[in-house]
Amino acid sequence: MDFSTCPICNFSIPSPELERHVDEHFSDEDYARDFEFAQQIARTPPPPPQIAEDSSECKPSSWDDPQNSSPRCDARITACVGNTCDEKRASLFRSQSKESFYKVEGGLMIMLRKRLELESENTISILSGHVDHFQSTESWDAGWGCGWRNIQMLSSHLIAQRQEAREVLYGGSGFVPNIGSLQRWLELAWEEGFDTPGSDDFDQKIYGKRDWIGTTECAALFRSFGLRARIVDFSSRDFELASSAPSLGLDTSKISQVYGPMDIFLSKGKLDLPPTVSSGNQSYKHSSVSSKDKGHQILTEWVWNYFSGNNVRKSSDRRVVLSEKAPLYFQHDGHSRTIVGIQAKHQKKGKQQYNLLIFDPAEKTRALEKSLRENVGWQQLIKRGVHTLKKPQYQLCFIDPGVARGEELEELKTLHSIRHEF
Repeated sequence: MDFSTCPICNFSIPSPELERHVDEHFSDEDYARDFEFAQQIARTPPPPPQIAEDSSECKPSSWDDPQNSSPRCDARITACVGNTCDEKRASLFRSQSKESFYKVEGGLMIMLRKRLELESENTISILSGHVDHFQSTESWDAGWGCGWRNIQMLSSHLIAQRQEAREVLYGGSGFVPNIGSLQRWLELAWEEGFDTPGSDDFDQKIYGKRDWIGTTECAALFRSFGLRARIVDFSSRDFELASSAPSLGLDTSKISQVYGPMDIFLSKGKLDLPPTVSSGNQSYKHSSVSSKDKGHQILTEWVWNYFSGNNVRKSSDRRVVLSEKAPLYFQHDGHSRTIVGIQAKHQKKGKQQYNLLIFDPAEKTRALEKSLRENVGWQQLIKRGVHTLKKPQYQLCFIDPGVARGEELEELKTLHSIRHEF
């Protein structure tokens, strides 16, 4: 059967179905609004890559500060291994397509900050910087695309807020690619050896598929660009991998290879299960919680400590703190979302009541914008308290600053996680 490429999502579609497939895109108002822009992207070829005459010497990048004379490799052009340029990365850089999405004037994060600043005096909120919201569309990726949408949200932050990430992500294109292009980048990451066990579950192919992805795929994708993506698991003490395996269709003989609690649902990243981390581990500390009903407090306290690390700035009335930390990819059984911040409400005896601040791909961007502008209903769309965390397992992916190279980059090919038990 002959296949044709959809000019909107860049997927290969059987030619007889192409017209119907394209029409489905435009049943969504956001795609219709951006149709002309999408056509322009499809028609306009990217500029050819420029390769330095001497590959052993880096040329200054146009992303750099003009006053900064230190030379850097221009990752927007191509990636190189030693003195050999990676032609596959260069080709993917040229062929990738920009995601078309509804961009909120002024930015959703600025609007959210203003609403949080008006809340009661006994609350304090910590927010990540700029994050664009990417919604799943009913005519395209509803039901399976949430993982890709969260990757797009994290990418929008990294490209806007971290110059070192902007220079390496997606060849330094400076934009967030569409799902088809992200799938191509993930396939290339697998081919280069990032999370090889996890790639086996997809037979090393994901382009054009509607398979669910999870935190491990997010980490592998970002790590392939040298970004330090880390994974944290949170699981209930009562959750037993072996007892849960039969109902999930898993081979109990392979349970010792499961990568983390969440991955028994996603069947990804089959590595050794990491040991449980007790309270006080590393820089992320949580208090002891004896009640099972309050066990998820450990997760929210971890998120609070993550966002409240170093390099924070307070806004004018000191009720909102701006963090330099990137958003968090937040995974549980059946869905994933993006944590863009956290709010704490001071209670008696010094206790804190936490609300995660969430961007959900299942929500419409226009609905989020309207609720924030009109100050009506935005709390229900964005805030998630501890009482809403009903799942026995959760998984987070966070991205540390900087770009790994050389030996460290090789080490990033193998995924590990820290496990917290509640």
